[in-house]
Amino acid sequence: MLLVGSNVGIGKSIVAYLPVPLFALLRFVIALAVLWPLLRLARMRRVKRDEWINLFLQALFGTFGFTLLMLGGVHRTSAVAAGVITSTIPAVVALFAWLFLRERPDARAFASIVLAIAGIAVVNLAHADADAHNPGSFAGNLMVLGAVCCESLYVILSRRLTQTLAPLEICAYTHLFGFFLMLPVGLAGAFSFDYASVPAGVWGLVIWYGLSASVFSFVLWMMGIRHVPGSIAGVFTAVLPVAAALYGMAFLGERPTPAHGVALACVIAGIALASVKTKRLPPVAS
Repeated sequence: MLLVGSNVGIGKSIVAYLPVPLFALLRFVIALAVLWPLLRLARMRRVKRDEWINLFLQALFGTFGFTLLMLGGVHRTSAVAAGVITSTIPAVVALFAWLFLRERPDARAFASIVLAIAGIAVVNLAHADADAHNPGSFAGNLMVLGAVCCESLYVILSRRLTQTLAPLEICAYTHLFGFFLMLPVGLAGAFSFDYASVPAGVWGLVIWYGLSASVFSFVLWMMGIRHVPGSIAGVFTAVLPVAAALYGMAFLGERPTPAHGVALACVIAGIALASVKTKRLPPVAS
C-alpha cells in the first residue's frame, strides 16, 4: 500500500513532463518486459474462451481504463485528494458486489460505503470552492473516482479467475491486453514528442512506476495476503492516502486542508469498521 500510495504522487510528477497517453503506453512496455516469461504459449492454450473474455474485461477496466483515468486525474488534481479518493476502493468493491453479484453487505459494510461516499463528497465540495483558481481540479477528482470504479470492477471480475489461474498469470495476460489497447492511444503523439526535454530523473521515475505499479506492489500484496487474514489486510489500505499525502507534501509542495483531513478520517473509519472483526464472547453458563 505504501507503493500504491506513493505512485499516485509519482504519476503526478511524471505527467508534468510526459503526455498521459505516452506515459501510459510506456508503463505497459516496462511491465511486459518483466512479465514476458509468464506468457508461455503452452500455458495460454489451456485458458478457456470465457476466461479470455474475462481477462479482456479486466484489462479494459483494471489496466487500460484505470491507467488513463488515474494519470489524467492526478494531472488535474492534487496527490492528496487523489490519495483520499483512491482509498475508497474497498468500499466501492463492496458496493459493486452488492449491485452486480447480489452480495448484500452487512451493517458494517454498508456503513463503510456511506463513509466512503461522504469522504468523496467532502473532497469534491472543498475543490468546488477552489475551482476559480484551478478549474480542472473537480474534473480531476471525477477522473480519479472513475479510476476507482474501474479498479473495483477489476476486483469483481478477478474473483472467478483466481480459482483457475495463477495470480501472476492473470497479471501478465491483463497487461498484454492492456498494451494492445493502449498502443494506438499512446502512439498518436509518440513520434512528435521531444524526448530530450524530459530530465533523466523523470525517466527513472517512469521505469520505477512501471515496475512498481505492475509488478512489485502486485507481488507483495499477493505474498502478504497468503499469511494475513483478509480482514486485517483491508485495514492496511488506509496506508494508501497517507503515503500519497506524504509524497505530495514532501516532493510536490502540497498542503492538506482541513477538508482533506475530514475526508481521510471518514474513509479510514469506514475501512476499519468493515475490516476489524468483533470478538464474540462465549455464552454465559446459567
